[in-house]
Amino acid sequence: MQDEVNKEAVIKALRSVIDPELRRDIVSAGMVKDVQVDGGVVKFTLELTTPACPLRDYLVTAARQAVERLDGVKQVEVNVSARVPQQARKRELIPLVKNVIAIGSGKGGVGKTTVTVNVSVALSQMGARVGLLDGDIYGPNVPKMIGVYGQPKFVSGKILPLSAWGLKVMSIGFFIEQDVPVIWRGPMLHRAVEQLLGDVDWGELDYLFVDLPPGTGDVQISLSQLIELGGAVVVTTPQDVALYDALKSVAMFEKTNTPVLGIVENMSYFICPHCGQRTDIFPRGNIEEECKRRNIRYLGAIPIAPEVSQGSEAGKPIVMSEPNSKAAIAFYEVAKQIAASISVAALSP
Repeated sequence: MQDEVNKEAVIKALRSVIDPELRRDIVSAGMVKDVQVDGGVVKFTLELTTPACPLRDYLVTAARQAVERLDGVKQVEVNVSARVPQQARKRELIPLVKNVIAIGSGKGGVGKTTVTVNVSVALSQMGARVGLLDGDIYGPNVPKMIGVYGQPKFVSGKILPLSAWGLKVMSIGFFIEQDVPVIWRGPMLHRAVEQLLGDVDWGELDYLFVDLPPGTGDVQISLSQLIELGGAVVVTTPQDVALYDALKSVAMFEKTNTPVLGIVENMSYFICPHCGQRTDIFPRGNIEEECKRRNIRYLGAIPIAPEVSQGSEAGKPIVMSEPNSKAAIAFYEVAKQIAASISVAALSP
């Protein structure tokens, strides 16, 4: 006759399951909740650190198998939920936002805003609460890329962000005419960034992405002074000249004590729409090798695809307009890697 399993034995079995990202067992990481044992039926909740967890299937399978190996277990039911951890501490301006992630690049023209928009929308579609702040004061392109225009409303002294594709969105572009240039110096830029953060009713968010202007200038400095960033992502293209500039952004974030979550390689390769074959227009592997050399996470590669730029021009992110395309799938994978990197940064000792 089999011994009847108990709660302590279940928890002990689950301690054998290690999260490869956190390098901790799922019990000590606080991911196991509400363990119930009724005869031979075991139920528990696996609370992931993000709804976009790239290891979801692995962790669920490993946890179920660990419990199934116990004597007396007849059935295992695993409920999956997610609770995004909070890393940033200095959050007086945005107290209900768990993590602020800056998306930067060393130079313009690498598709930084396109990456920011699609990654933000992808995370929202996977169940996260996401906001998008257009931090490019001089060249606010987010409104066009998400297809939303109009004057935000003021309610109880706060600006209400506009909504698009499941995101809460704010941009200086909502307040100025499209053809009017912004001619501001450092102090005015600082005040603008402060208002776009603190004067906006962001509500409760898991992630707030900030699309930074190219380079390492005033907006980047102001942002790091105003709030503690949960991390930064740097976007580059495969060419060496783009990589050199991207590494300057990496150095800037490191000097401001901002964790570098990783590097995204945009416009990495071309997929023929007729035969589906991959063609490497630029040198392959340089970005990934540099990431390994510097111990920086390589977040993934995005292909060159006409439909990506066409969607951006039309205000329809490709992750929504063509979610099954190879480019959209690549954006979703990058979004998962960013979410995982944020969780590691937030939960590391």
